[in-house]
Amino acid sequence: MLDIKNTQISPTQIQQWRFDTPGTNKYIHLNNAGASLPPQSVVTAMQQYIAEEATRGGYETAEIRADLLNRFYTNMASMLNCQARNIAACSSATDGFCKAIQAIDFQEGDVILTTDDDYVSNQIVFLNLVKRYKIQLIRAKTKPSGGVDVDSMKKLMDQYHPKLVSVTHIPTNSGLVQDVEAIGQLCKSREIIYIIDACQSAGQMPLDVQKIGCDFMSATFRKFMRGPRGMGFLYVSDRVLSNDLAPLYMDMKGANWVAPNEVQLVDDAGRFQYWEQNYALMAGASAAIAYALTVGLENIRDRARALAQYTRQELRKIDQANVLDQGEELGAIVTVHLEGMQAEYLKQQLSKYFVNTSVAQRSSALIDFDKKGVNWALRLSPHYYNTKEEIDQTIYHIKKNINQ
Repeated sequence: MLDIKNTQISPTQIQQWRFDTPGTNKYIHLNNAGASLPPQSVVTAMQQYIAEEATRGGYETAEIRADLLNRFYTNMASMLNCQARNIAACSSATDGFCKAIQAIDFQEGDVILTTDDDYVSNQIVFLNLVKRYKIQLIRAKTKPSGGVDVDSMKKLMDQYHPKLVSVTHIPTNSGLVQDVEAIGQLCKSREIIYIIDACQSAGQMPLDVQKIGCDFMSATFRKFMRGPRGMGFLYVSDRVLSNDLAPLYMDMKGANWVAPNEVQLVDDAGRFQYWEQNYALMAGASAAIAYALTVGLENIRDRARALAQYTRQELRKIDQANVLDQGEELGAIVTVHLEGMQAEYLKQQLSKYFVNTSVAQRSSALIDFDKKGVNWALRLSPHYYNTKEEIDQTIYHIKKNINQ
């Protein structure tokens, strides 16, 4: 049975969240790991900003709404337990991630240490660095129960002295939650630069960058943050800022032109941000953060995980279903392979009943899927505004299509 008693969430609160989310009137949205349904406050914030730009002018609106735009940084800082100066606005998680990577002066022979459960785009960046700069890419061992082996990480740090450690907190293709805090302690004691991909954990659970001990953290807003597409953030630690690390490609937001042949870095994370921003998206993102903080990240985590665990429980009752999620800690992403079914066909059939899901292909999780012996998985990712009844309906439609 789905147990939400420990989350201190009342039926009235759930009704309010669903009222605030008009899409729930028509869709069973279980694709929050792809792009969540935003609350109405997010949509309204963007619409109002665009309308004001159209009436007043872009520069003039930005000037008069400076306090509104600054709330993006202060709200994000509240969510991550840092200062506004540590936050850069980016167009996506990958945009922020790549800017962070640019700040590291890689030399031939340098080592990047990561895991088997890294995000595909990050792996592509690393493999390009291997080719261009002749660095080494090393992946730590995975525990039999799933997730990175922290002891393996420690041994490899001491053996290879990596310039960068990179960990995806929650892989896009799995419910796995990796132990980023334990790895952060290892990196801090060895003064290794540490970057976290929090694309699937931001908005799904509390994130405290002080406890995690990372130097960078990147994420997007369209997933569990319930914000707009085309908007992301990058956290930059004080250690990075004080050491004058900066991306290779900057503009006048990140540095000041102080002499004909000299630039001076700004003293905050603005050096990782371009001057030109979509301010309407920033307004929407700020509203998304405020909404999540009002709901409470602990409440979000507990309810989303309870729904995900219930989904796994019901899927395991289907003979043809192979639930793929492994790890000592599991989040709100459920992946399942159904024998004899075609991935896109199943997704399309569910969409006929207004059930939104997504498919993870082998190309997005090559190492993990090869270990599991599958080439695709149906991904079901509930959020706190979903209900047990929606999960039951989805399971019913999956069974129905299997039996056809």
